[in-house]
Amino acid sequence: MGKYEREQHRAPRRRRRNKWHYYIPTVILLVVALVCVVTIGWTIASVLKSQDPSPNDESGPNNITINTQPTTEATEPSTEPGPSLDELLAEADFIAAGYDYDTAISMLKASPEFSTDNELGARVEQYTNAKSKLIKYTAMDTVTHIFFHSLIVDTDRAFDGDVDQDGYNMYMTTVDEFKAILQQMYDRGFVLISPYHLAHEVTDDNGTRFTYGDIRLPAGKTPFLMSQDDLNYYSYMIGTGSGKNETPIFVDENNDGFAHKIVIGEDGYPTCEYMDANGNITTGDYDLVPVLESFIQEHPDFSYHGARAILGMTGYEGVFGYRTKPSYEAAMGSEAYAAEVQAAKEVAQCLKDHGWILASHSYGHPAYGNISADRVAADSEKWTNTVASIIGKTDVILYPHGSDIHNWRKYTTDNEKFVTLYNDGYRYFFNVDGNQYWNQLGENYFRGGRRNLDGIRMYHNPDKLTDLFDVDTVFDKARPLPVPSTGGGM
Repeated sequence: MGKYEREQHRAPRRRRRNKWHYYIPTVILLVVALVCVVTIGWTIASVLKSQDPSPNDESGPNNITINTQPTTEATEPSTEPGPSLDELLAEADFIAAGYDYDTAISMLKASPEFSTDNELGARVEQYTNAKSKLIKYTAMDTVTHIFFHSLIVDTDRAFDGDVDQDGYNMYMTTVDEFKAILQQMYDRGFVLISPYHLAHEVTDDNGTRFTYGDIRLPAGKTPFLMSQDDLNYYSYMIGTGSGKNETPIFVDENNDGFAHKIVIGEDGYPTCEYMDANGNITTGDYDLVPVLESFIQEHPDFSYHGARAILGMTGYEGVFGYRTKPSYEAAMGSEAYAAEVQAAKEVAQCLKDHGWILASHSYGHPAYGNISADRVAADSEKWTNTVASIIGKTDVILYPHGSDIHNWRKYTTDNEKFVTLYNDGYRYFFNVDGNQYWNQLGENYFRGGRRNLDGIRMYHNPDKLTDLFDVDTVFDKARPLPVPSTGGGM
């Protein structure tokens, strides 16, 4: 066996193994130290664990469970993407078209891209230039106020010869007439404003008082107000029977060709439900609210700073087509009644969110000018308790029947009816007046007359509407003639 082979099989040298003799004390010390470290670590961990409450231990501090490791992989928080540049410009253009250049400019300047995007800067310059050309409208006491009732969708059913035909013919306007009126007023330069643009309350060193607003429009533009009475969809219009009793009336196929309810559309805007003669229900532009909204979306320069119309409601059958009169609850059941009230509240908020002004039209529709101060107080209180609780507070009242509580002279504290309504929160009072305009700026209120654009006015007094539109091209040929001038009260 060669040398190499012998060394490979040699037993370990005794001398090398015997060297551990010198390291034994050191090894013992290391082992002892290691045991101590492990023992101390285990003790600390046990103490910490005893202080860490379990998920089911209610005795721990705030009952909080601390996870030592994430249960899922950490991710960056997600955020909703902001509007694109095109969307921002489109929104700003829409607002600027309504002459609210300051808001449009602020929107663009608030964009993170404003300092680097030339298009945003150019648009701000464009808005600033357009704003400089606006002219303050000074003839505030000549601002006209037009109003409507529910619009007729189906003239065949509205004018079918029944007992309600004359009333519809006298006091209602058709959808086609309303659309034509809007177009002609737009073509003539009219711009819709709100009563708060026209006049408002101010407080300064001289105290609190009402003053006319600061409306600025391009040359040739004329501001006006619009309102709608009885946005309730009464039982005689949409169903069979009388909702004035304690049983609510809902829409059926025998309705007289009107919308029957305001609803919130898929786009978030208020719109209307309508049932045709076959009982089919569709949603769309079937009354003043959605028709005007669609027109403004197409013509944003028809609305000053986002103004919409004033909408007046009574309370004796509910609001917006919802049967919210409290006494209906017994017939409907609490759950169904609560659902009607909740839906009406949501519609009210939607309307307000989109610029519509909700107003009182009284609770029971009595002529305030012809009843006692006590009856005015009772009716107003009932409206507050049953309608304001749904639509919210308002400072606008549209007098039922257009019946004012005083003559043409200013209201004073000697007028009990005025004091009652003022204490109920009203500051804007509107009657019905056949004149082109009638406005009164009181010390602590604003008062105005309204013009009814209906069958009576168009048929019997077309000469009084020439400033607004051409009656011959607007008047719906489906109306039975002659249009009555008396009777047919609604």
